[in-house]
Amino acid sequence: MDIKTVILAAGKGTRMKSETTPKVLHEIMGKTLLGYVLDNVKNISDENYVIVGHHAQEVTDFVEKNYKNTKTILQSPQLGTGHAVSMVCPQLENYNGLVLILCGDTPLIKEDTLKKFVEFHKEQNSDITVMSTIFENPANYGRIIRAKDNSVECIVEEKDATQEQKAVKEVNAGIYCLDWGKIKSAFSQLKNNNAQGEYYLTDIISWGKINKLNVNAYILENSDEIYGINSRSNLATAAKIMNKRNLNKYMEEGVTIVDPDSTWISEDTQIGQDTIIYPATYIEGKNIIGKNCKIGPCAHLRGDVEVCDNIKIGNFVEVKKAKINSNTNVGHLSYIGDSELGSNVNIGAGTITANYDPLSKTKSKTILKDNVKIGSNSVLVAPVTVEEGANVGAGSIITKNIPQWALAITRSPLKILNNWVKSKLK
Repeated sequence: MDIKTVILAAGKGTRMKSETTPKVLHEIMGKTLLGYVLDNVKNISDENYVIVGHHAQEVTDFVEKNYKNTKTILQSPQLGTGHAVSMVCPQLENYNGLVLILCGDTPLIKEDTLKKFVEFHKEQNSDITVMSTIFENPANYGRIIRAKDNSVECIVEEKDATQEQKAVKEVNAGIYCLDWGKIKSAFSQLKNNNAQGEYYLTDIISWGKINKLNVNAYILENSDEIYGINSRSNLATAAKIMNKRNLNKYMEEGVTIVDPDSTWISEDTQIGQDTIIYPATYIEGKNIIGKNCKIGPCAHLRGDVEVCDNIKIGNFVEVKKAKINSNTNVGHLSYIGDSELGSNVNIGAGTITANYDPLSKTKSKTILKDNVKIGSNSVLVAPVTVEEGANVGAGSIITKNIPQWALAITRSPLKILNNWVKSKLK
């Protein structure tokens, strides 16, 4: 059965206190909140619709640049979550498959969880399935109210709940699976007679019951997965939850994380067995790290980095958009950006690839072939290629291509003024 996804991403995110960045484009380890959600449905859904509103153009630009099977639809004015989903009705007028509805500010939801959710919907022959979870302190969440047969009777928002309903600990996780052919007419019938004066998506539950549909709730065991981002504090908390999850996965796969409390690694990084990640290392974005590598301490991989086997990246090294082939060492206090390093290369401490021209705002590439040796405190001004086996003397500034097995050195003659210090002291 076909599955399409609707992602709610129109909210302003007032508590984020940001004038320039919409809530769903805030990042965790180099990846936007919306990006996490879209990546987690890419193997489930054949087409995605992102409902945009606040900073609509920025969100649309992000989607169009990064996700080919995703369209954005403007919600204006913004009259609630039910109204948001109704924006997609014209696009899905003749569609009768499943629709998965998620929020764009819940980056911790897992692909595997969503697959189990959809399977539960199918197994129960549900028309509407809502994801729920159990909170000991359910404040601020909509409550799941169940009927005597354990099906879902309705969802009551906290602002509209009675004291008895507020005592319910099963809450709405904000994720739905709908049999669209049976449910789409609900979105033209929702009412806004509530405390907020909005059209609630949650009201499709009671609508479904009135129309004799099969309505169920899938209880999510790990409630962390539906943690929503509404503030910078929430963002930091979600980042810690995600990072702990990532580090545990890498350690289970045979990677040594010397100090998990100070190490950050994105979920889009692949790491081979027996690699050691030393303390205070930060790895963001998409990267591939091979086997038997040593990274850090205090290293920073900024994304689009491919590191082959048996690589050493020393302390206080920054790497961005670079490929480093096997058996190569990058010494401490170095920057390697927009570069390709061959095998058996040695980068001395303090080496800089000068890849950015601030006048033209362009970046150029540095290529070091196999067996190249770069002396400490050197600057390689891109675009530049150092051919196989060439050496660069310490303290050199390289602005031209260097041929094979040559020595390149730019260094002023050393002057020694005997007794100069004593003469000054007199």
